[in-house]
Amino acid sequence: METIKVEINVTTSAGRKLMREIEKYPQLAKIEYPLPLGIMDTTYTVDESYDECCEILSEHFKCDVRKL
Repeated sequence: METIKVEINVTTSAGRKLMREIEKYPQLAKIEYPLPLGIMDTTYTVDESYDECCEILSEHFKCDVRKL
């Protein structure tokens, strides 16, 4: 299958209409939405999230939850 990349201005009514039409055919078209600019600084890896959750739980329950 040959693929192409297209940029569509979705701030216009014609662009939104075109996107709605493309979304009707998920087996033919794959749409990738860009991440908002502010989210790039606040993303974490799975390991970082897990470690932070373990620290919070360990502090709350007064034991090391990693050893349970």
